[in-house]
Amino acid sequence: MQQDFQKGVVLYFNKPLRWTSFDLVAKVRKKISDFLKIKKIKVGHAGTLDPLATGVMIICTGNATKRIEAFQSQTKEYVATLRLGQTTPSYDLETAVDGAFETEHITKELVESTLKHFTGVIHQIPPAYSACKIDGDRAYELARKGLEVKLKPKELVIDEMELLSYDMPEITIRVVCSKGTYIRALARDIGEALNSGAHLTRLCRTRVGTVTLEQCMEIEDIDQMLENSNNILLTYETFEI
Repeated sequence: MQQDFQKGVVLYFNKPLRWTSFDLVAKVRKKISDFLKIKKIKVGHAGTLDPLATGVMIICTGNATKRIEAFQSQTKEYVATLRLGQTTPSYDLETAVDGAFETEHITKELVESTLKHFTGVIHQIPPAYSACKIDGDRAYELARKGLEVKLKPKELVIDEMELLSYDMPEITIRVVCSKGTYIRALARDIGEALNSGAHLTRLCRTRVGTVTLEQCMEIEDIDQMLENSNNILLTYETFEI
């Protein structure tokens, strides 16, 4: 089993709420190292999720970390809940509400027609509270210091956008998009397009490529997985480069 993890194993997890992506990687690394009684093993994730997001997180060990870039480039699917009529600096619940806007003019039909304008190729300005770098500094580090953050728009592709529920002042949408899409920034832009404001209250990544949330284990399942060597989901041989 030790050889399997060092050759490379790909594991699918549902990232817990309020955990950073690094928190999950560190926990998995420690669990594997302790179980195998080794000091060090290479572990990495294939695509960051915000602490306030949950959902599909692909974690690779050993030589399978060579596949991380390929996983990162795959299409993602999200289910996001937006609160209309309010904005926050981070575009989610990390920061306090800093603006209030009218919502009386917003109807289900207006939301549905507005969402259609966001499909296809779009240009999106990343959030100031993001890991984008500005002269070597992370944007979120500058934003938390109260400094002005200016980021350039990035070209993205939104394959699908669907309204799942309309329960004002909240709406829930399903988004299928390319690598690099910030759903928080999408919430900001949807709010502006509705002549109002918006921020995320919930976010779940439901798919990365062909890997769905239903295939993911909870972090609490890792001990059982380690105790049963036949329970490893995928081995490096499956992804040999």
